[in-house]
Amino acid sequence: MSDTNKTLLRGAQVLGGEPQDVLIEGERIAAVGTGLDADGATVIDAAGQILLPGLVDLHTHLREPGREDSETVLTGTKAAAVGGFTAVHAMANTFPVADTAGVVEQVWRLGKESGYCDVQPIGAVTVGLEGKKLAELGAMHESAAGVRVFSDDGKCVDDAVIMRRALEYVKAFDGVIAQHAQEPRLTEGAQMNEGIVSAELGLGGWPAVAEESIIARDVLLAAHVDSRVHICHLSTAGSVEIVRWAKSKGWRVTAEVTPHHLLLTDELVRSYNPVYKVNPPLRTEADVMALREALADGTIDCVATDHAPHPHEDKDCEWGAAAMGMVGLETALSVVQHTMVDTGLLDWAGVADRMSTRPSAIGRLTGQGRPIAAGEPANLTLLDSAYRGEVNPAGFASRSRNTPYEGRELPGRVTHTFLRGRATVVDGKLA
Repeated sequence: MSDTNKTLLRGAQVLGGEPQDVLIEGERIAAVGTGLDADGATVIDAAGQILLPGLVDLHTHLREPGREDSETVLTGTKAAAVGGFTAVHAMANTFPVADTAGVVEQVWRLGKESGYCDVQPIGAVTVGLEGKKLAELGAMHESAAGVRVFSDDGKCVDDAVIMRRALEYVKAFDGVIAQHAQEPRLTEGAQMNEGIVSAELGLGGWPAVAEESIIARDVLLAAHVDSRVHICHLSTAGSVEIVRWAKSKGWRVTAEVTPHHLLLTDELVRSYNPVYKVNPPLRTEADVMALREALADGTIDCVATDHAPHPHEDKDCEWGAAAMGMVGLETALSVVQHTMVDTGLLDWAGVADRMSTRPSAIGRLTGQGRPIAAGEPANLTLLDSAYRGEVNPAGFASRSRNTPYEGRELPGRVTHTFLRGRATVVDGKLA
């Protein structure tokens, strides 16, 4: 888009505050104020709508290369734009695994070509996600993709020596290791959260301690080598307490929570509907409430979707054979509004912090997660927070339909998304 293109957002509630006009010129915000001149600009009536910085997801599975039947970089970034995201971090568990400079550059270039949002690849910590030896962390960082976050997500880096070496290695370029905290020996054959429901259903349990023991080990390792560790999809009240303790020590620990862990509980597994099968599993109501409080008080830094698309046949089967994971990009902001804003736990400025500012800072992205102010990149999301509607996956931009919210009424609808001044979503539809 050339610099002659101008857009005026009229009367938007910036971070939920008083109505203001926001003038976009070219790739940047030109002015924020009242009664701005609309000369030559495309005017969008944003009265009553919430204006947020473009959302940033630290945890997205785009599936390309290798599983294009469930998602591609193009379809995944379209889903991201519809959900209000202007940047996503693409997880490394592709086929081949993103454990070399070549693969991360491929994903990065596909993101550039899609044009719907920025794609920042995450590199694998170990070769082939096998946990045996470190991948080419330095080469991935030096590549065109400029990788700063590394994760074997889907698998845990369970070897303490490998984890220590990874934490030491990424210090050289201010990288971060994002850990999928799951002690494998404690979760063999696990199908759902270990508790009352798993006992009644006779399904193999995934105990909270399998997550908590790894987090405890890793915050201690991060402190020992003075490096950065990020906890993926934290899901238990006990995990919250460990992270809170680590932060009280001043250790370089950050954590994320998924929208589904803020809303859904293991009681839903009684339906045996594999749409509720996810890793880490849905936990108890007490865990859900602890996660909400921790996100509100900042113990949990950010919301990350763990968008995990699967083709129809991988979910439309019996529980035991079904794949773990759910799509989340297109519903994330609605779930956060429902669980955090409408409950009074967070205001919209808090949502901007947890879904844009902090994930950008953790991933070391420049140009994303910035204030809504003159001179800043025009990465913006406009939300009709008064909207109420049932989730209908038939209309998803994602290639997959495995949402746990089908038929559920959720609040809020993204009406417009802007990536460096260019509209990627207009009136709720892809531009």
